[in-house]
Amino acid sequence: MGKAGTEGKAARTTAQIEADIERTRKQLAVNLDELAMRVHPSTVAAQTRAKMLASVEQKAGRAYVAASGAVEQLKAQFTDADGRPRRERVVPAALVGVGVLLLIASARSKRKRG
Repeated sequence: MGKAGTEGKAARTTAQIEADIERTRKQLAVNLDELAMRVHPSTVAAQTRAKMLASVEQKAGRAYVAASGAVEQLKAQFTDADGRPRRERVVPAALVGVGVLLLIASARSKRKRG
């Protein structure tokens, strides 16, 4: 039996070994540069900002969908199948709205006086 690990391998020259070491050094330098970029504060901040923006956009999208659904449901309460207003529901709602506005205006005028 031959020496362990050297069977089937031709003897390498010093130049080959030095070339392998140089290639390894260059690859290590590239890897270290890449790691330095990944952990650089500006890179980390940019990645964090991008994640936060994506999260906000996702939540805003969900809120928009929910609001659209609510508006459609509300619209369905005040319009018929043809899209015409349902007077029996619109008139009472409008009267309630006017009443609320009058109450608010009355409360503001009392604050100004007293």
